[in-house]
Amino acid sequence: MTADRPGPLAHLDPSQPPRSLVCFPDPLRDDPALEAFLQQASDRLCQWWAGSEQRSPLPLLSVLPEAAPLQQGLSPDALLEDLQLVMDGAYNPAHPGAMAHLDPPPLTASVAADLVCAGLNNNLLAEELSPSLSRLERSLTTWMAEQLGLGETAGGVAASGGSLSNLMALVVARHQAGLASRQDLSVFCSADAHVSISKALMVMGLPKGCLQAIETDAEGRLSCEALAEGLLAAERAGRAVLAVVATAGTTVRGAIDPLAAISDLCRRHGVWLHVDGAIGAVFGLSQSHSQLVPDLDRADSLTVNPQKLLGITKTSSLLLLKRPELLAACFGTGLPYMEPSWADAHGGECGLQGTRPAEILKLWLGLRQLGRDGIESLLQGALDRRAELQRQLSVLPLTLRSGPLHLLAFTPSHLEAHEAEAWSVQTRQRLLEQQLMLSRPFYAGRHHLKAVLGNPNTRSTDLAAVASVIQDSLLP
Repeated sequence: MTADRPGPLAHLDPSQPPRSLVCFPDPLRDDPALEAFLQQASDRLCQWWAGSEQRSPLPLLSVLPEAAPLQQGLSPDALLEDLQLVMDGAYNPAHPGAMAHLDPPPLTASVAADLVCAGLNNNLLAEELSPSLSRLERSLTTWMAEQLGLGETAGGVAASGGSLSNLMALVVARHQAGLASRQDLSVFCSADAHVSISKALMVMGLPKGCLQAIETDAEGRLSCEALAEGLLAAERAGRAVLAVVATAGTTVRGAIDPLAAISDLCRRHGVWLHVDGAIGAVFGLSQSHSQLVPDLDRADSLTVNPQKLLGITKTSSLLLLKRPELLAACFGTGLPYMEPSWADAHGGECGLQGTRPAEILKLWLGLRQLGRDGIESLLQGALDRRAELQRQLSVLPLTLRSGPLHLLAFTPSHLEAHEAEAWSVQTRQRLLEQQLMLSRPFYAGRHHLKAVLGNPNTRSTDLAAVASVIQDSLLP
């Protein structure tokens, strides 16, 4: 706080509203101190990005700043120092060697939109609290759903992460089927489906036995033969099927379940088909790459996570439905403390979240920055990097596990499972010593190393360095 600014209870003018704490934006005039504070924070972030290659993707130590507020609020300089401390201990996704997870560096326009989103502080609970942004969300989700083949009347809602999108999809499926009061339900999914599916059933109050994991084929795709048998067995037992969850991009290898064949089975049995496309569905936005994720149009509901590859700042997930009116039919409670909705329902009645920030702004502005050509370039670059690393590793004694997307997992083919675990620990550490970060998933009974090649900063030299470390790790 500055000495020449009025205190919390002072009036600037008897005809004007009282001035609140000076740490809030001034509604009456420009605020040079605020502008300087935001500029300095921005400068530090830009310096953090610019120095990314000089720091490891994984920080050398995790910092623990003082959590509780002090009796007196901090000065701008002290606040910036606090920020710097947290930044110094943060994961570094912009580093070229960051290849461990589905967390690319952020688009600059998405970062700017995130700042403006926070500054606007609009609430997508209701149109009155976010008039333009509520309309933008409806428009953009409609556009996204149409681009992915769900139809001109499709739409959806933004959500804080794919886990929430998957949960809402299953709640809608249960509601529209009239199964809310039943516990003897089945949900079928791939054995490689994301853990959020089992978590969703737990939140929905369903027993663990409701989730039926279907075996996968050699390519990591759900077996349609096994699914057909499971659906028939449920029908014979008089057990209602809540939904089938197919995956467009599994977590370890990026496999794509055979959506057309799964959809045929669902239609035959009258079952809702949800597609968890958190990883792979964005490839459907590209005419050049949509064949990698065919038949998304068969889904009744679809999860899409632009944050995982397109660089949209977290969180950015969408739940899209062919019949978006089912959202309000399921979640609508009425908001008697708000003016009536200007559309069919308020945003807070179209999902589990009531209060929601305008996260749609960073998706919209990020896509506007990229354009269709930029989306194509990002997708193609990720695929090219995966192909290049796969080519270099294919000559080594490794079992490679991949799909058509940008993920590649591998494990030594000549080692027993316990030996592969030790190898994965030691090799990951060797990689980290060279500022190359891969993850270490447990898959198919063995530990693997996994590369996610969605980081546009990763160069051919970085991929060659990974291959060199892996090759050395396999020497006797």
